[in-house]
Amino acid sequence: MKLASTPLRFILSLLLCLIASSAAHAHVGSKDVFETLNAGPYKLYVTIRTPTVIPGVATVEVRSSGANVSGIHITPLPITGEASKHPPTSDPMARSAADPAFFTGSLWLMASGSWEVRFEVAGEGGVQTTSVPVPAVALSTLKMQRGLGTILGVLGLFLVVSMAGIVAAAVRDARLEPGGVPSPSRKRRAIVATAGSLVFMSLLLWGGANWWNVEAANYSLDVYHPLSVDPVLTGNVLDLNVRAFHPDSERRGRSNNDFLPDHGHLMHLYAIRQPEMDAVFHLHPELAGAGDFRISLPAMPAGDYTLYGDVVHASGFPETLVSKIVVPADMSGGHPGPDDAAAYPQPLSQGRLGDSYKLPDGYVMVWDRPSALTADTSYSFRFHLLDADGKPASEMQPYMGMAGHAAFVKTDGTVFAHTHPEGSAAMAALTLANGRDGGSAMEHEGMSMDMPMDMGHHSAPISSTVEFPYGFPSSGRYRIFVQMKHGSTIETGAFDATVE
Repeated sequence: MKLASTPLRFILSLLLCLIASSAAHAHVGSKDVFETLNAGPYKLYVTIRTPTVIPGVATVEVRSSGANVSGIHITPLPITGEASKHPPTSDPMARSAADPAFFTGSLWLMASGSWEVRFEVAGEGGVQTTSVPVPAVALSTLKMQRGLGTILGVLGLFLVVSMAGIVAAAVRDARLEPGGVPSPSRKRRAIVATAGSLVFMSLLLWGGANWWNVEAANYSLDVYHPLSVDPVLTGNVLDLNVRAFHPDSERRGRSNNDFLPDHGHLMHLYAIRQPEMDAVFHLHPELAGAGDFRISLPAMPAGDYTLYGDVVHASGFPETLVSKIVVPADMSGGHPGPDDAAAYPQPLSQGRLGDSYKLPDGYVMVWDRPSALTADTSYSFRFHLLDADGKPASEMQPYMGMAGHAAFVKTDGTVFAHTHPEGSAAMAALTLANGRDGGSAMEHEGMSMDMPMDMGHHSAPISSTVEFPYGFPSSGRYRIFVQMKHGSTIETGAFDATVE
């Protein structure tokens, strides 16, 4: 952290807690959590805006439907570890006077790691409990605002000069009789005392500055960076070598061999050709060894690809591992896996994709595009799959246990979010957060906690319409990739969005 001056560093030592945090972990550049879930007869649309400091306050918004809700209490606690067994006192959410179905609240996230927000919902359907996982990490240190730094620097200089003046006056005038005039020797001692006090305070400031820098360096160790990935492409075989992170603190360490299956796979890998985003692949490497994910790539157009690999640790902490490869023109493709998907939309430079995307087999995917898209706003994005006759697609099947999957990707690469109809949280983390209580009433679009979520089970009929809760974190241009399945065919639609 860089501050304007040495005095300012000392004076602002108490502000070391200004560590910016964001849940970028599993969603590159997208810090907030969006989740739709059922707690018994209550359906909740949850938005959790993670704090900008750790420790810090997260804001929680809930819109309810279904059975009438009389009140909601929220509790933050770690997903795993001893602290997860000792939740703090819950906080009540405030009901909106204008909209009785809308509740707001806030709570503290006290440390980096994998957290959950537990919801206790009361109403005409009784009391039900469910949880939403919330990863919280520090991403950077905040720089002091220039205006505030200038003000505090001037105040600090004033304090130093005032202290030197007090010392000089004490030495020169403390023993004078009323109305007396200080002698030349007293004046000389006052000058010496002033110089000595300035030297002493300079040493204090120097020591304070060194202390500040040491503490800031220690805090910077908590700044989150995804695990490093070394991609190696040999023929069509891609090895993603993930390196473990072993800092001096065990709490900050992350393994490269503790991954949980999420929707039946240890990694969901999106490969997107840059800069035109005119080829996208949703692939699923397998773990060949500790930290070594391996896959035989299918046939892919030559070019530069950005890779986004979603994984979930045993603690429930999700990460998106980012790397790049160059696919040569002569690469022969392997056989795609049963859950692998691909699409080849028009290049970004050829204009914006519309609300209807024609698929290779004649089917069409349609987006009910909102009239306006603004950043930092919660939406429920709805997509329909139509057959070649324009009718809702039949024989709909779950795609890896879900009605659909979607990826929201900013064209400059600063945002990547792989989401599901339930929301942005990883299903493995949801299972951990809700599996502990036994009595949890959490259900997700026909999937309940007594079902093995990662085995592709789905108890409810699959609709040809799917919705994804999400909010764009920043303005700009995005490309959205949506996967749905009918029969044995996995369809991937592509749509462009301009966010104000």
